[in-house]
Amino acid sequence: MQRPGKGKTPRRPGPKKASNTERDPVGVYCRIRPLGSEDEECCVEMISSTTIQLHAPDGLKANRNGEYKETQYSFKKVFGINTTQLELFEDVAKPLVEDLIHCKNGLLFTYGVTGSGKTFTMTGSPGEGGLLPRSLDMIFNSIGPFQAKRFVFKPDDKNAMEIQSQVDALLERQKRDSQQAVPKTPSSRQKPDPEFADMISPDEACKSENVDEDGCYSVFVSYIEIYNNYIYDLLEDAPYDPIRPKPPQSKILREDQNHNMYVAGCTEVEVKSTEEAFEVFWKGQKKRRIANTQLNRESSRSHSVFTIKLAQAPLDADGDHILQDKNQVNVSQLCLVDLAGSERTNRTRAEGSRLREAGNINQSLMTLRTCMEVLRENQMCGTNKMVPYRDSKVTHLFKNYFDGEGKVRMIVCVNPNADDYEETVLVMRFAEMTQEVEVARPVDRPICGLAPGRRHRNQAFRDELSRRLEERGGPSNADDRVLMTQLIESLPDLPTCELVDPADDQTLPRLIEVLERRHQIRQMMTEQFNKTANTVKSMLQQFDSQLSAKDYFLHDQQSKLNEKDKVILSQKTEIERLEKKSKTLEYKIDILQKTTDMYEQDKRALQQELETREQRLQSELSERKRMEQRMQGVVTDTRLKWEKECERRVNAKQLEMQNKLWVKDEKLKQLKAIVTESSSGGSAPTERPEKPERPSRERDRNIQQKRSPSPLPKALPVHPKHRRSHSAGGEKWVDHKPPSNLELDTVMQPIIPNAIKVSTPSEKALSKCHKYVLRHQELASDGEIETKLIKGNVFKTRSGGQTVQFTDIETLKQECPLAPSRKRRSGSAEGPAEVEDIENRAPVASTNSSHGYQKRRKP
Repeated sequence: MQRPGKGKTPRRPGPKKASNTERDPVGVYCRIRPLGSEDEECCVEMISSTTIQLHAPDGLKANRNGEYKETQYSFKKVFGINTTQLELFEDVAKPLVEDLIHCKNGLLFTYGVTGSGKTFTMTGSPGEGGLLPRSLDMIFNSIGPFQAKRFVFKPDDKNAMEIQSQVDALLERQKRDSQQAVPKTPSSRQKPDPEFADMISPDEACKSENVDEDGCYSVFVSYIEIYNNYIYDLLEDAPYDPIRPKPPQSKILREDQNHNMYVAGCTEVEVKSTEEAFEVFWKGQKKRRIANTQLNRESSRSHSVFTIKLAQAPLDADGDHILQDKNQVNVSQLCLVDLAGSERTNRTRAEGSRLREAGNINQSLMTLRTCMEVLRENQMCGTNKMVPYRDSKVTHLFKNYFDGEGKVRMIVCVNPNADDYEETVLVMRFAEMTQEVEVARPVDRPICGLAPGRRHRNQAFRDELSRRLEERGGPSNADDRVLMTQLIESLPDLPTCELVDPADDQTLPRLIEVLERRHQIRQMMTEQFNKTANTVKSMLQQFDSQLSAKDYFLHDQQSKLNEKDKVILSQKTEIERLEKKSKTLEYKIDILQKTTDMYEQDKRALQQELETREQRLQSELSERKRMEQRMQGVVTDTRLKWEKECERRVNAKQLEMQNKLWVKDEKLKQLKAIVTESSSGGSAPTERPEKPERPSRERDRNIQQKRSPSPLPKALPVHPKHRRSHSAGGEKWVDHKPPSNLELDTVMQPIIPNAIKVSTPSEKALSKCHKYVLRHQELASDGEIETKLIKGNVFKTRSGGQTVQFTDIETLKQECPLAPSRKRRSGSAEGPAEVEDIENRAPVASTNSSHGYQKRRKP
């Protein structure tokens, strides 16, 4: 195969092995199936009878390496969409059948993407028989008259054939006829099966003309499938148990004495006609695993291998019986392999068991590709890398063909649909590489016998009889032959008997004279014949007497031979018993091996699970340690935070208490000063102190820092400490004031800078702020209006909204300054009045928190 612009892969120089065997490349053919419908896009174009070209579909863009450019591939021959099954058979499979008849092995397998027409190419359909039925038909058309009777050839379960005598074969036939209805060997072609007759027309029948008539032939067929890398016999008649159905047992591969691989215990059926062979094939085809996928309605889920074995042996000297010599038996086989199609699970949407089947199919095809790559590298570069045949049952079974046991041919089936373009490119690359692998050419193995065979049996019989007569001095000596020859030559010719003239008196006397002479010669020949007959009779009597003596001797030898036969029979029985025991032990070993493998797999799985759990436990322990360290850090940070918060609150409380104490001290001092003045001045009128100025914030800050009262003027009224509320900071507030609230003229009005005032809370306003305050008014027990400021923090929720967490309630109460004080006494008129005036200078306000809003007083 060759791409345009690129030559074949150059062979690197390497050490060449000294070998006299000739090699042939693997024959790779290409067949293009028609499109399913006219609206499908085509990506394959047939350029010539040996070249095709791939076009990238319109929806697939070329990558940077130019992988999807137009590429040409060359094959040994390309079969277009109009190619018939007969044309394909004559070019590909017919030479392999010719080699099979001449004792050469062959391997033919189909390869391609699922749905590319591999099974149709191999099996065919009614009216269009595939390669397999046509191969069977050609074999039986060629060897039909020269087939041996049934059970003359018998498989020995070791990939070889044994020859039974006519008596043993007859007994075997009678035994099988008594057990089941076995068709007898047909003397002529049986009535064709209607289903098979529709597949191959009589005009398309093929026949080989180079069949050796000196041999005797017998055909055996077997049918297996390789499913999930297990081998199953499709012709095995296992008893069916409806209560406990047993799954089919897998077979194992073994190596015979000639180092050829075969399936141990595989059923080999002897067939005598094309119809019988095809009936056996359909019996196994019904058991083959197929499934419906997105790409193929009847997708093969396994690789199927149909093997045709042809056993042939020479005839004896008489040409009537097969030569009883196992070493003279030649067995050749033709393997027809239908590989399952490679597929991508994203296109077939395989799940469960279908996904596992697809994985095993792709894995076996990948192993086949790897073996081809290693073979190609070993042949081109002179390396000696080990070919991984054992990685897959498919490659392990056919390793002998690639090592030089027969011809290998491959048919690459292509679906021109553009959806299969990427898979088709991979198939083309594999075919390109396979075409460069060379396989050793098989050596001819002609049938060699001790006698010429049935074609010369009569001449051989005459020659042998003449030789024996000459040895015993019979009439075959030279004198008798000369005498007989002279007598025959001395016979006079008859004269003409036509009478023209009535007066002719010479014709009749001349005729009478000639007849008398011929009569005399006849008498002489009769005497000579009788003499020779008497001589032969005496010789025969003498020969009979000799035969009697020989018969006695032969009888004695026959009795000894019978005794030997009995010994051989007993030994053969013992051997069969030992073989059965060996098979039983091998079967038990296989079961134990499978059980051991299962236990090993379970052990590995449990060990892996244990390691995984240990790793998970270690990770959990490490995560727990990290979490403990993190939590310890969080606890430490929280403890420090709350310690600082408690210290701050204690300090604030102390400051508040000191301020209250200072206020009380100031009140007492002022009260003391008033009492002192009133007692010293007599009835002098008391003057109200002037209105004091508002202390500055700096003075309040100094008072907080010093935490000690400073002396005030004698008549200075008490001014409580002015503190800045936390709400006057840089935080944003939502000021919720319901429309039902009344405007009060109390000096305890909150001032909230940068606040969003709303009458109804909204999500938009809450999303812009961090704090929330609700103004709530209600009537107190004394009839005054009491205002509560309910404060809270705004948090965002996981769903994207906002929530409010209330943290504080501040209560404000309005009182009339002219109302009578509850603390007024009935004593002095001036002193209590001054106390009432001092108490009424500050509005009454009770709060539940040390932080709140900035409070404003009226002068």
